[in-house]
Amino acid sequence: MSDKILLRDDADHIATLTLNSPGSLNALSNAMLAALTAEIASLATDPDIRVVILRGNGRAFCAGHDLKEMQAARQAPDNGRAAFEALFNSCGAMIQALIALPQPVIAQVHATAAAAGCQLVASCDLVVASDAARFGVNGVNIGLFCSTPMVALTRKVPHAVAFEMLTTGEFIAAPRAREVGLVNRVTTSDDLEAETRALANTIAAKLPVAVRIGKRAFYEQSELGLSAAYAYTGGVMVENMLDRDTNEGMTAFVEKRTPNWQA
Repeated sequence: MSDKILLRDDADHIATLTLNSPGSLNALSNAMLAALTAEIASLATDPDIRVVILRGNGRAFCAGHDLKEMQAARQAPDNGRAAFEALFNSCGAMIQALIALPQPVIAQVHATAAAAGCQLVASCDLVVASDAARFGVNGVNIGLFCSTPMVALTRKVPHAVAFEMLTTGEFIAAPRAREVGLVNRVTTSDDLEAETRALANTIAAKLPVAVRIGKRAFYEQSELGLSAAYAYTGGVMVENMLDRDTNEGMTAFVEKRTPNWQA
């Protein structure tokens, strides 16, 4: 296995990012956050990539922040304040950059996603999970309320579900995660990679400009009131309609043929 903390593999317009620090359960250390931030920035300007898959190596998808690294920071004269501020700021910035990626991001979750690892999952656009996966914001069990993971979680699942997870520290299994909207699809461990790849291939086959426009509009309109959302998305539809490949797609549908997209 490579000693790189984050791996990237590109094939068929799909980029697969693999968290590769199994010894730390793929913890979001400063090094991991830096690697993710750099790779996300690279993906944002890569016109060949249409979908991103995020996965993990080892016994966990991601165990959250690196507690040993955080405890070591307490040795500083300020008891770690500067280090903690930098950590949570960099994690928040990475998560926001992930959401802002023009390409849809699919989390492929094979095992435990805990605390900031659950935050990472909840920040992806789509989630395919093994039936062995479990999800939790369990910081409260060690006296640290998962306040930053809460931001992503409360935007993905009902508030009552999120609050129970946050205050009890209990994990939910993949089937329950699907019921509450955190996970899109649940499959067996053996079929997880194939199921994730099939979903990625389906999206990658769509007109890239339409998917990119649509993803941006999806998040933008969700922050607006009803009237403003319709005004905004109406403008988005106009711009989408004026695209050459969109016109070709509609013409091909009417003429019952495969579209000849330039993208």
